[in-house]
Amino acid sequence: MLQEQAKVKKHKGWCDMNRSQIKLVLLLILMALCMAAVSGCLYSKVRYPLDQDVDQTRLGEKVGTSSLYSVAWLVSWGDAGTAMAAKNGDIRIINHLDAEYFILLGGLYARYTTIAYGD
Repeated sequence: MLQEQAKVKKHKGWCDMNRSQIKLVLLLILMALCMAAVSGCLYSKVRYPLDQDVDQTRLGEKVGTSSLYSVAWLVSWGDAGTAMAAKNGDIRIINHLDAEYFILLGGLYARYTTIAYGD
């Protein structure tokens, strides 16, 4: 009888896990919930002005952009400077600047863009 009971191994689910494994699983669940609670954690696209006195800003006829990129928090490249944005839009007089962030999966992919308006 005891030999038959020894041959049959019962799976008890959570009971088969030791305390450290259970703590790790609970910590991962808590971290996932915290990340989900953060606004824009999965997808974020935000544009905002870089100027402070925007109430009487005339944008101009031309628009130029420059961007920098980041992938997997490991590599980044690009030039998001004002001069490059003006050069890309053939702008000689900058009237206004905007910036834009585009972020996927908490920063796994990210793009920062400077947008220049002028003549």
